[in-house]
Amino acid sequence: MGGMPAAEEFQLELQVEGMTCAACSNRVERALKKQPGVEAASVNLATEVASVHTLGVPDAQVLIAAIERAGYQARVRPPADAADDAPRAGGTPTWLPVMLAALLSLPLVLPMLLQPFGIDAMLPGWWQWVLATPVQFVLGARFYRAGWKAMLDRAGNMDQLVAVGTSAAYALSTWQLLRHGDHAGAHYYFEASAVVITLVMLGKWLEARAKHKTVEAIRALRALRPEHAIRLETGEDGVPREREVALAAVAVGDRLRVRPGERIPADARVEQGSSHVDESLLTGESRPVVKSPGERVTGGAINGDGVLEIVVTAIGAESVLARIIRMVEDAQARKAPVQRLVDRVSAVFVPVVLALALVTLLGWGFASGDWTRAVLDSVAVLVIACPCALGLATPTAIMAGTGVAARHGILIKDAEALELAHRIDVVAFDKTGTLTEGRPALVATVCASGVDEAALLALAAAVQAGSEHPLARAVTEAARRRDLVVVPAREINALPGKGVRGLVDDHFVYVGSLALMDELGVVLGDLGRSLDELSDAGRTVSFVAYGAAPVRAAGLLAFGDAPKPDAADAIARLGERGVRTVLLTGDNAGAAGRIATLLHIDEVHAGVLPERKAAQVAALRGQGRVVAMVGDGINDAPALAAADVGIAMSTGTDVAMHTAGITLMRGAPSLVADAIDVSRRTYAKIRQNLFWAFVYNVVGIPLAMAGMLDPVIAGAAMAASSVSVVSNALLLRRWRPRAAASATRHASESMEET
Repeated sequence: MGGMPAAEEFQLELQVEGMTCAACSNRVERALKKQPGVEAASVNLATEVASVHTLGVPDAQVLIAAIERAGYQARVRPPADAADDAPRAGGTPTWLPVMLAALLSLPLVLPMLLQPFGIDAMLPGWWQWVLATPVQFVLGARFYRAGWKAMLDRAGNMDQLVAVGTSAAYALSTWQLLRHGDHAGAHYYFEASAVVITLVMLGKWLEARAKHKTVEAIRALRALRPEHAIRLETGEDGVPREREVALAAVAVGDRLRVRPGERIPADARVEQGSSHVDESLLTGESRPVVKSPGERVTGGAINGDGVLEIVVTAIGAESVLARIIRMVEDAQARKAPVQRLVDRVSAVFVPVVLALALVTLLGWGFASGDWTRAVLDSVAVLVIACPCALGLATPTAIMAGTGVAARHGILIKDAEALELAHRIDVVAFDKTGTLTEGRPALVATVCASGVDEAALLALAAAVQAGSEHPLARAVTEAARRRDLVVVPAREINALPGKGVRGLVDDHFVYVGSLALMDELGVVLGDLGRSLDELSDAGRTVSFVAYGAAPVRAAGLLAFGDAPKPDAADAIARLGERGVRTVLLTGDNAGAAGRIATLLHIDEVHAGVLPERKAAQVAALRGQGRVVAMVGDGINDAPALAAADVGIAMSTGTDVAMHTAGITLMRGAPSLVADAIDVSRRTYAKIRQNLFWAFVYNVVGIPLAMAGMLDPVIAGAAMAASSVSVVSNALLLRRWRPRAAASATRHASESMEET
């Protein structure tokens, strides 16, 4: 008898509201991990998203209740293909509490600013109390609620630091007011408590506005969905008619019409028409791409100059656009490995700060006897130590980096891939479809004596016109590029396994293999030597012959898989960054060596079977290298998984894209260098943010303990630190891929060498 079947794993994402610092996100994580069936939970402070992995179907209400008991609000996050993520209308404007706090605090702080100019505008003590009290207990009530719940949970967070610190300043001032009365010259510290709360609220509001910009990439992608589509429906008379329907009513198999300038409603296949389609927001491709019958179009792209009739192939969550949004959201919601350090620090940060504040209070109180000053210094310690910047340093940089990468056709599936990619020092490439076009092209012609190249190509194209064979298409495409007039042959007959025969101008013309030439008794002469040279270079060779007995040789055609236009530029850019390039291919040594020479690849492994590619990648990693594998086929999936970072071309298979950590939305090898570049810049921002967040606390806390920092200044510095960390991350939005201006030059040089 078999064992019990294993429980299926599920993932649920919850939107969490009310978190203010890294300690809050850690607390929500702990609350979720305690629930039955929860295998893992990860909470991102910047996106305010909790990702919960469970065994069995999760009970969302149980998880939401756990988060609410911890002191926060939560709801199930809408799926990636939901219509909108705009803020919900009808609530209090987010700026209103900040504005009210500022209006109440301004009369308290203004006299302090006027004092250096000899102007005494200090309000009476009871007026100060009246202004400070609603700021402290009404607008600042959120700090008390969250701090109290954290204390019940035996945890610490930023709200406790703010609540304890401002309450101490408020209580000291109230005690002095009650004890000494409202006499002239008395000084109170109501402005410290009120202004600190106002500054913290202002900092959180500015921080939220800045964070809003980091998810612009996702909002831009969601905005690509049109609301309606034009469906073609056949009436009772058999005539198709147009009907405008909501996008939700479109189903797979529906036939749609897309007019010039409209967005394509869904993933589809072109049935009729031809047009330029702008896919720039999906793939980063700057120029519109020509789409003809049989080709695929992606929902959200803009139809250019022609009318297209399309048949829907995917809708909703299965569409390319929805999958792109999911990948970007997943990358932004997950934690990078470096975040674990921050989590460990923040777990003990608040208790340590509370202890330091107590040491400051007792130390200055007993040493100087001035307990008023001691209270203010301890308040400054509590306020400046809020770990907001620490919690935002990593996730905001990752959000900005993955967002800008997505806008330029680089989809980063998870934060770990983003963090690892900056250390890549070896990139292993598959050949066919990755560095090359993945289809044969005519790369060389050798003519027999007395035959010119145009005549040779015209003869071959005449016999192969209309054929769907890949080599035949390569011949007809070459003839079209040279503007040759080709009259299709008559009496065309396929010679199975050998070639084809047709009648051109009353002469039989043969295009086929060496075996066909031998069968016809064709004397090859010097063409035999050319055959050996081209075969050694990995070329596929077809012969062209004409006439009746004796059949004479006209020449030969050599086919190869041409490099992509930007392949040479991609390899050169990686070399400039000190990255070693490796070619892993199942092709023979001649074909592999040819491509490696053209593109200047450092190392070649030819004849590598699919199952051995993963072993080759593992061997490279065994040398202490950080290895990226770039591929596009099913056979590349094991190697993509074996690499430190797998990079898949979206022009390839879904299996490759699911396995890889990074997906390139265009089949452009130059995006590999761009992916490494955006990773390096993002990781640099993470390091900068963490450095300043740590330095801010390392410098600020001792200054506050030494009595050199006023609580108001501490509050302003704390708010500024959070905003500066987010603003620094937002600088990543200015990143642009390096224009591959030299790609065309490299491509033309490669073709000339060919």
